[in-house]
Amino acid sequence: MSSNSTECASDDRLCITKEHQLAVIIVPVLLIVATLITLLIIFILLYCPGQKQRRATSPQRDHSSTHRDRDGGHNHRNQQQNPHPNHHRSHHRRHLHGIDAPPGINPLEHEEVPMSTQQVQQNVRPTLSAAPQTPTERQHGSFGQVTTLPHSSIRPDDTVSLYRARMENKNVVLRVLKETASSREKRHFLGFASFVAGLGPHPSLPTLLGIVSERPPLMIVVEEQQHRDLLGFLWRCRQDNSGSEPSCNLTEKKIFTMAGQVASALSYLHSKDCIHGNVGAHSILVGRDLSAKLWGLSPAYRRRAEAGSPGEVEDMELKKWQAPEVLARRLISQSSDVWSFGILLYEMVTLGDAPFAQLMATELLQHLQRGYHLTQPATCSNSLFSLIRSCCRFNSHHRLSTSDLIKKLQAGEKSANGRTVLRAPGPINFEDYLREAGYGEAYNYAVL
Repeated sequence: MSSNSTECASDDRLCITKEHQLAVIIVPVLLIVATLITLLIIFILLYCPGQKQRRATSPQRDHSSTHRDRDGGHNHRNQQQNPHPNHHRSHHRRHLHGIDAPPGINPLEHEEVPMSTQQVQQNVRPTLSAAPQTPTERQHGSFGQVTTLPHSSIRPDDTVSLYRARMENKNVVLRVLKETASSREKRHFLGFASFVAGLGPHPSLPTLLGIVSERPPLMIVVEEQQHRDLLGFLWRCRQDNSGSEPSCNLTEKKIFTMAGQVASALSYLHSKDCIHGNVGAHSILVGRDLSAKLWGLSPAYRRRAEAGSPGEVEDMELKKWQAPEVLARRLISQSSDVWSFGILLYEMVTLGDAPFAQLMATELLQHLQRGYHLTQPATCSNSLFSLIRSCCRFNSHHRLSTSDLIKKLQAGEKSANGRTVLRAPGPINFEDYLREAGYGEAYNYAVL
């Protein structure tokens, strides 16, 4: 009878060791080797610089990683007592990633901008003349004079302050995040800066000149447009009925020119798979030569950052500018921007009237469902109003494409009236405008 084991004498140690070698020698050795390999892997993951750098430069880095980068900026500030600050700065600059060094712009991470300017009282009612401002000289750095700039929009952003400054012989606007902003607001601010930088340059988009992201105050530096937003400009033209201000001599031909510039920017955004979603006179900036540049990109960024809930992120306080499908909380599309563009043309030819002024915003969708549309203003030619109607078709598939829109604007510019200056009955009453534009109404969504 065979057996896998042999009987060993009690004093035969060699025999006993051979019989139990699997349990006594081999298994402990394997356990020790496995433990050493596990510890080596953990050490590589935690302390290998190459692995950390690959994570830092990944294009899919999320907002929490961006926030950790901001914390890294705080560590950099705590080391300002370094006896060789310039060497430390240049060393740190080589390792900046993402929004700290967006391609094609001049980031200003290491600028110190003491915002000790005298605050200007901001009333709810916009002033038609500039309020007196006390300039404050910077102690050092690239910015020259820094003065407070009141918000020109109807609903100011409580987390952002605006300043006018000089940088490299240019007038710039500083959009500065208040230091009381929460971590979420900081991530949104820096994410928006990265989003704008990623769009790239276009002649009819404001030029992004820099992003201060390494130390507070965080800011976005954008070229200044002399006449600021188009809505305020149109209202000032109402005030100047005498025509004493040459820039307010707005003709229908000039409307076609400015609208063509906005349409060009809109087409460029669409080519970048970016739907603006906020087209209106309030989101257009006007330069010294009455050139128009499309701004107001916050809704576009929110829509991209909060993808998956398109109906929740639209700014529904601007319902009278939104296409029917957006009012019905369906998916927004490029043709939705074309609808809003038609409303922009209406604003321009009326010098800033609110669209659908006779309706409450909550009644607008049903009004459009019944086949009603904008009425033709007395100052609007048949050719311009035909273009407005072509943009504001109820069915989104029947609206003009941006390429066709640009062609019609170019053709209309050649034949438009360039002599008759547009006039309006009188200055805007701000309270009436808020009511007619639908601000502050309770939300009431109908379904198509």
